[in-house]
Amino acid sequence: MAQINVDHLTFSYEGSFDHVFENTSFSIDTDWKLGFIGRNGKGKTTLLNLLLGRYSYTGNIITSTIFDYFPYLVTQEQMLLPAAEFLDTLKATCELWRVQRELDQLCENSYESAELLYRPFGTLSPGERTKVLLSVLFSGENDFLLIDEPTNHLDQESRESVKNYLSSKKGFILVSHDRDFLDDCIDHILVLNRKTIEVQKGNFSSWWENKQRKDQFAKSENEKHLKEIGKLKRASSRASSWADQNERTKIGFDPVKEPDRPTRAHIGAKTKKMQSRVKQMQNRIQHEIEEKEGLLVDLEQPVDLKIMPLSHPKKMLVNIHEYSMQYTDADYPIFTDLSLSIFQGDRIALHGKNGCGKSSLIKMILQKAGNADIHLSVAESGTCETASGLIISYVNQDTSALKGCISKFCTDRNLEESRFCSILRQLDFDRVQFSKNMEDYSEGQKKKVLIAASLLTPAHLYVWDEPLNYIDVFSRMQIENLILQYQPTMLFVEHDARFREKIATATVKL
Repeated sequence: MAQINVDHLTFSYEGSFDHVFENTSFSIDTDWKLGFIGRNGKGKTTLLNLLLGRYSYTGNIITSTIFDYFPYLVTQEQMLLPAAEFLDTLKATCELWRVQRELDQLCENSYESAELLYRPFGTLSPGERTKVLLSVLFSGENDFLLIDEPTNHLDQESRESVKNYLSSKKGFILVSHDRDFLDDCIDHILVLNRKTIEVQKGNFSSWWENKQRKDQFAKSENEKHLKEIGKLKRASSRASSWADQNERTKIGFDPVKEPDRPTRAHIGAKTKKMQSRVKQMQNRIQHEIEEKEGLLVDLEQPVDLKIMPLSHPKKMLVNIHEYSMQYTDADYPIFTDLSLSIFQGDRIALHGKNGCGKSSLIKMILQKAGNADIHLSVAESGTCETASGLIISYVNQDTSALKGCISKFCTDRNLEESRFCSILRQLDFDRVQFSKNMEDYSEGQKKKVLIAASLLTPAHLYVWDEPLNYIDVFSRMQIENLILQYQPTMLFVEHDARFREKIATATVKL
C-alpha cells in the first residue's frame, strides 16, 4: 500500500491560454480500485499522462509508484504478428507464462486463451484484443495501472468478461463512462467536476446519489441567496435615492434669509452616512453573490436537447423478413433468416457479439433507403425493404472521417452553423474548441459532433451505430432524457446496458 499525492498541480498545453488543471490537489491509495469520471475534454487522459511523466507541469506529484498504461500502442507491423512474439515490446518485464495465466481468467478455457496469443493480432476482434492487452497489463507485479476506457467497441459478452476480471483485481485507475461497469469494478471514485476535483469512497451510483443531494441543497440555498440579494438591492436602491435627495438640498437656498433650514455641514454628514450604508449594502450583495457562485460551481444543470423527428405517411418504415446476407468474398453468411419490422415510434436495439452483422445490417438499410455513400458487395436472400421517401439520420461508429473546421463540416452537411454550435455547447463543448480542427478533438468530442449533426437533421428514422463510445456519463444521461421526451423512431446499436434498457422498446439479438 502506497500513496499518490498530487499537490497544487497546474498544467496547460503549449499555446493554450486555458489551464487544464490549476492548483489541483488530492490524494489516492494504490490499493484502491479507483473509477475516474468527468466530462469529455476535462482532462482525464491528460491526468493519466501527467502521472506517467509524459508532460511538464508545475506543482508536485509525489509517489514511489511505478505506473503502466492501457491501451498499449500496437504498430501496423505488430498487427501482422501473433501477440506472443511482441509482448516484451509492450511491457519490458512481461513474461509469456504470466500473460497466459491472466488470459486464462478472461477466457472460457485455456485453448481459447492460447489461440488468442498465437493468432495474428490484426485478426482478433476488439474484445479479443482488449483481453490480450489487459493480460499484458496485469502480468507485472506491484505496478499501479492506468486503464483508459477499456470497454469501447466491446460487445456485452466481452464486457462481462472484462468486468468480472477487473472486479477481482485492485491497484488501478479505471476511466470509463459505462455506469454498470463502474459500479461492479470500483470501490472509490475520482471525479473531475466542472471546477473542482473530488475523491470519494464507493461506486458510481453511490457518488451520483450523494451528488444529487448536494446539488439539490445548492439549488435551495441558491434560491435563498437570490431572495436575499433582491432585498439588499432594493434597500440599496432606496438608500442611494435618499442620499442623492439629501445631497441636492445642500444647494439652492440662502442660509441668511432661511436660518431655519439645516446647514450644509449637517446635510453633508447625513448624506455621507447614507452613502456609507449604501456601500455596506453593496459589499454585502457582492459577498452574497460570491457565496452563491461558490455553491453552484460544480452544479450539473444539463440543458434539455431537442430533436426534430419527421412523420411518415406509412406506419411501417422498415420491413425485413427471412433475410440473409453474405459478403461475396466470405465463406459463410453474416446471418440468416432474420425477420424485423420497424414501425413509427419503435426504438429497436440490435444486440449481439462483435462480428454478428449489426453494422452490416445498418449499412444495408441505409443503402436500401438511397444512401449514395454506401455500397455493400453482398449476396442477399429474403426481404429487406424501406418505405418510399424514407429519410434517415445516421451516426457512424467510425469518427476517422472528421477533419477540418466546424464551418466546412456544416457546409458539407447543409447544417446551420449557429444552431449546430449551440447544440455542441449544450453537450458541454467549450467555445475554444470551435476554432480547432476536428482531427484534434478527443474521441468523445468527435462523437458529440456526429450526434449533434444527427439531432439537427430532421428524419423519419434515426440510425445510431454505437453512438456512446467515449461519450461522458453526464452527456449519456442528457441523451437518454432527450430520446425519452421526444420518442423518435430509432434503430441503434449500443453496448451500454443501462442506456439500452432505458431507451429500447424492443431488442433484436443477432
